[in-house]
Amino acid sequence: MTLPRIVSPSEWQAERDALLAKEKAHMKAADHLAAERRRLPMVRFGEYTFDSAAGPVSLLELFEGRRQLIVYHFMLHPGDEAGCPGCSLIVDNVPHLAHLHARDVTFTVVAPATLAEIERYKKRMGWDVPWVSAHGTTFPDDCGVGKGFGVSVFLRDGDDVYRTYFTSGRGGEMFLASHRYLDITPLGRQEAWEEESRGDDAPSSWWRRHDEY
Repeated sequence: MTLPRIVSPSEWQAERDALLAKEKAHMKAADHLAAERRRLPMVRFGEYTFDSAAGPVSLLELFEGRRQLIVYHFMLHPGDEAGCPGCSLIVDNVPHLAHLHARDVTFTVVAPATLAEIERYKKRMGWDVPWVSAHGTTFPDDCGVGKGFGVSVFLRDGDDVYRTYFTSGRGGEMFLASHRYLDITPLGRQEAWEEESRGDDAPSSWWRRHDEY
């Protein structure tokens, strides 16, 4: 394994300062991108009824009175023994929801599986994140998810609901705090696309449900 060079403290500080300038530029670019994201137009969305542990709930009710709603489309389908490892990793990384609620944002996970299947998997994984079942609805297809995963964002204006944002694929990485930690380590994610000899795993191939490592 090729390790980082060994240098003097002054050399290390000079290279760290040079990288810091790039990190600040990257952060400013991300701020501009987030601003563009906030300026996206929105589209009115229809009415849906989901199954929840508290009974049937509408899309409007998922907001819980707040103005904004983030929905994670989870890959757990009817008949699945367990949920997608990648989706499970993302749910493991969901922050304490009080911080989102403080900014008028509600978060919920939606899966096509039945409520009983969802509750069974939640219990296995030890999650208390809000979930609802979209079983029997067209919600996943109408969101362009199909049998895949993604993140949808909705805005409520009175009783009218609008969709403002969607991402999938590598867009899901922005929700993986665990990867942000790995990215500051010298060995990184230990995947083949990174520095030679630091690791040879294919991207995401090492992911497991947290009780399977």
